[in-house]
Amino acid sequence: MRTDQILTRLERVFARLDREPERPAHLQTPQMSRHRVVLLGSTLAFYLAIVVAVLTTSWLVRLDWQIMFFRPYEQWPQLHAFLDYLVVLGQRGPTAVMVAAWLGWRSWRQHTLRPLITLAVALLLLNVTVGAVKLGLGRLGPHYATEIGSAELFAGGDIFPSGHTANAVVTWGILAYLASTGVTRRVLSIVSAVVSLSVGATTVYLGTHWVSDVLLGWSAGLLIMLALPWFEPLIARTEAYVFDRRELLRRRAETGRMPAPVVSALTPLLSAGGKWQLRPAAGTGGEPVPQPVPANVAATAATSAAATTVAAVVAVHSSAPRATVHPAGRPHVIRSERTPVTPAGSRRPPHTDRAAARGAAARPVAGG
Repeated sequence: MRTDQILTRLERVFARLDREPERPAHLQTPQMSRHRVVLLGSTLAFYLAIVVAVLTTSWLVRLDWQIMFFRPYEQWPQLHAFLDYLVVLGQRGPTAVMVAAWLGWRSWRQHTLRPLITLAVALLLLNVTVGAVKLGLGRLGPHYATEIGSAELFAGGDIFPSGHTANAVVTWGILAYLASTGVTRRVLSIVSAVVSLSVGATTVYLGTHWVSDVLLGWSAGLLIMLALPWFEPLIARTEAYVFDRRELLRRRAETGRMPAPVVSALTPLLSAGGKWQLRPAAGTGGEPVPQPVPANVAATAATSAAATTVAAVVAVHSSAPRATVHPAGRPHVIRSERTPVTPAGSRRPPHTDRAAARGAAARPVAGG
């Protein structure tokens, strides 16, 4: 009869979280394959086509104005409250914090910094490329347009391409890029595509972006995701550098906590053969233990020992009292070599008055 314990779903989740974290060895970084290169080239061509279409005030600009006059937020006002919250999924600050928190926990569990570094590189590329085009073209948004039918370029705006759309493609697409299995990568790719399309359409509904802005934002985000494998060597070198610095700081911290060696109980002596001989100091009662050391270490120790001895002798001579100087004609002898001399009589000086009184009292007095 089997008595295996049946775990609930919550217990299985906690059991998986309690496992010892380890860095997975089967993860493979995406490579720049021929299929990816073809997609990158096609997306780049689409990106340039949109820019040219807006610069030449083509049919795409007329479509922008037609949708702007249609005013979707007035046609379906019941969707306004919900879409105001949905567009937050494309804002750079909240989405970056949420994704960075998840990737940080994953980095800690797997003992690797690749997820966080990859996110940082992708966001840096997004800010540089999208920001440069925004400031360079300077297009105004639908709410600030001044001339009907105009592309509104070089007017001090910053909405072309759509930053919300490009950020949604990169931020949520990085989860699919870092997936560990093929099934997970496909599922997350579909989720990121739906989120980015929804955010782009929401900006058009709210009237904050033209349709061409959203199309260029999708293209800009997709270009960054397709070009990420070219930056994998940089990501690997950055991770190795951070780990090397961490190990160096850890060794320095451990060296600083090590206690200083006690050398007062043992006296090192250097023999002619280039070896250490540790002689116990007075009162320790141990035996000398020879330990071979390299010649350069032995020479350095001998120099240090000689310098210590000289310093001790100088300290003793400087603290001792100054010796008495004897004349040259009279040799100095120590107390043990002197001839003992016994004093003859009392050491007190003679007093004549006391002696006379003592002699008068001792003499008998005769009568008559």
